[in-house]
Amino acid sequence: MNERQQAWFRRRLLQWKAELLAEARATLEQLKKAPLQEADTADRAASETDWAIELRARDRQRKLLAKIDNALERLDRGEYGYCEVTGEPIAIARLAARPIATMTLEAQERHERAEKVSRDD
Repeated sequence: MNERQQAWFRRRLLQWKAELLAEARATLEQLKKAPLQEADTADRAASETDWAIELRARDRQRKLLAKIDNALERLDRGEYGYCEVTGEPIAIARLAARPIATMTLEAQERHERAEKVSRDD
């Protein structure tokens, strides 16, 4: 991967991170502004369910932020774009689709098959 491609991926990762952080801040502000005050128990339950779903989504995004930070660290170390299992280059198209990818498509498929087999036991 050349320097221009690395710079493009760095910008993309940083932009993605900024978007996720902005969404998290907006959720936090909304939670502060609008505590659940519905009088009707059914409305309150629906609101609580909506917030639970929103908070689960934010938790998934928190985990995604860690993966983005890891990808940025790999860029800094010159390891970005190489499979952590085989050491082979990860296809640019795969990285463009999933910039946090740490394995080639083939290695990822093998990993998922092995995971499925161990779950089935």
